[in-house]
Amino acid sequence: MIWEALGAVLIGFAIALSATHWLPDRFPARTLTLATGPVAALLGALLTRSILGPGHPVQVMIAACAVGAALLSVVARPPHHRLRRPAAALKGHRTA
Repeated sequence: MIWEALGAVLIGFAIALSATHWLPDRFPARTLTLATGPVAALLGALLTRSILGPGHPVQVMIAACAVGAALLSVVARPPHHRLRRPAAALKGHRTA
């Protein structure tokens, strides 16, 4: 159990580091990202282990990776795009 938890934390930290490295504009709060990754992966590993029971280390690590990536996507911000100008109002059309 300890090795699975340690492995999940390391997987989550690796996912968070790669997210901040490859997409720095989407993860501006680096400390939040580096804290969310390991915690999310550990949560996924513990939840999967409680559902499947002992003896499924590969499935636990896969779930840790999936939950870590999913919860990191919640922290991500959308990319910065140039704002579009609103369309001109149609003549004779009333707007609220």
